[in-house]
Amino acid sequence: MTETVTSLERLAREAAQAATHGNTDPHGDEGERYTAVNSERNRPLYASRVKVYPKLVHGIFRRLKWLVMVVTLAIYYVTPWLRWDRGPGLPDQAVLLDFPSRRFYFFFLEIWPQEFYYVTGLLILASLGLFLVTSVAGRVWCGYACPQTVWTDLFIHVERFIEGDRAKRIRLDKSPWSAGKLARKAAKHFVWLLIAVATGGAWVFYFADAPTLAGELLSFEAPAAAYLFIGLFTATTYTLGGIAREQVCIYMCPWPRIQGAMFDEDSLLVSYKEDRGETRGPHKKGTSWEGRGDCIDCGQCVAACPMGIDIRDGMQLECIQCALCIDACDEIMDRVERPRGLIAYDTFRNQERRRMGESPRLDIVRPRTILYAAALALVAAIMLVALANRSTLDVSVLADRNPLFVTLSDGSIRNGYQVKIVNKEHSARTYRISLEGLDGAILTRPSLGNEDETTIAVEADMLANARFFVSLPSERLDALSGGEADMTFVVTDLESGKIATRSTSFRGPKQ
Repeated sequence: MTETVTSLERLAREAAQAATHGNTDPHGDEGERYTAVNSERNRPLYASRVKVYPKLVHGIFRRLKWLVMVVTLAIYYVTPWLRWDRGPGLPDQAVLLDFPSRRFYFFFLEIWPQEFYYVTGLLILASLGLFLVTSVAGRVWCGYACPQTVWTDLFIHVERFIEGDRAKRIRLDKSPWSAGKLARKAAKHFVWLLIAVATGGAWVFYFADAPTLAGELLSFEAPAAAYLFIGLFTATTYTLGGIAREQVCIYMCPWPRIQGAMFDEDSLLVSYKEDRGETRGPHKKGTSWEGRGDCIDCGQCVAACPMGIDIRDGMQLECIQCALCIDACDEIMDRVERPRGLIAYDTFRNQERRRMGESPRLDIVRPRTILYAAALALVAAIMLVALANRSTLDVSVLADRNPLFVTLSDGSIRNGYQVKIVNKEHSARTYRISLEGLDGAILTRPSLGNEDETTIAVEADMLANARFFVSLPSERLDALSGGEADMTFVVTDLESGKIATRSTSFRGPKQ
């Protein structure tokens, strides 16, 4: 109980100090002021980067970011090790991009190169989903789930664990080099490198059997490409997450420039309620709040911001909508006994409503969101129909181009064709090939000499390529119109009865 009282007294003193000294950091050096180093007015066109020291805050949005970080990192690192039984002779890794076999395995789905439109559909779905979420609640992707945000958050957590919170990190960087400072810096960068290596290693596991490749990497028997890409992703993760940080979001990422087109007056954005907060200024405990705003100008929202901006300056390109400033402000409002929500998710229209004395309201269903949701539902429906009707038998027919046809000694005309049969089943299949649509045509396979009907055995999850001749007797040449006639190759699975057809043309001399 005594410890609890002491803690509350300490928080009260810190709040009073923050209120008395304006932007003074209660945890830092006396007289230190918070500066939004990346605000537009503080950022010259050409200047060296000013390091941002985000402060740890506590609250619902910080907990939400912890949860998203744990879940997304777990998905990334664990997924290559998940198993999925597809039968003998096939990989049992749940998610695998098998370049040598030209397959993309995703649990029960198996995507062939000619089916890459499924991946395109998934990308379209992801884009439309991003547009919909952004139009409703701003850049929640940037603030919570973007890989740059997740890994930067992880690297900052490591930095905070080793070097301390904001004030301690600032003092450490300002202090002269010593054995202690060198040890802390070395330990931080060492852990960063371990995370970066794990990130690069996990990435290559998506392209080969994870347990096998892991053993080869440890015994230095893995392909050179594996080490090359691990090194590449290690370098980029270390640089972007540990050193560049907010610079990636401000200067490298195109999404901040695009996301403005997704917003409207009813989009929920992290906003400072100027109508409630102004006029801002320090406030002493016990004095009246009449004639002033709730903002005590403590600067905690600036200290918590990983982008180094001041949310009180309004909507900014640099803001990733992580909402940590909301947690920081709510904590201060609790200390000074004012209502929470001075910084909160708000809309431009609600700000205008409050200025006019009207009650705010939330409008999620509006033309923009209806359009995005309808497009999302349409693409999802098309994808589901395509998957439901996905065939495990695919056939392609390519006619010879040189020569187009050959006249045999008996006067008949012969065309040559390459027939490719894709067996997407996880067991071997035997197929019968026949012709339709051209009466009197004779189908032969040069290597076997079989006539009328030909069977081909195709191994599980494999492609077979066979050459065929189609001959049309001289007495049937009148079937050609302008030297051409349509016909169809019919491929029948002898076990299941499934049929695949492919139309083509038979060519001969023009009559």
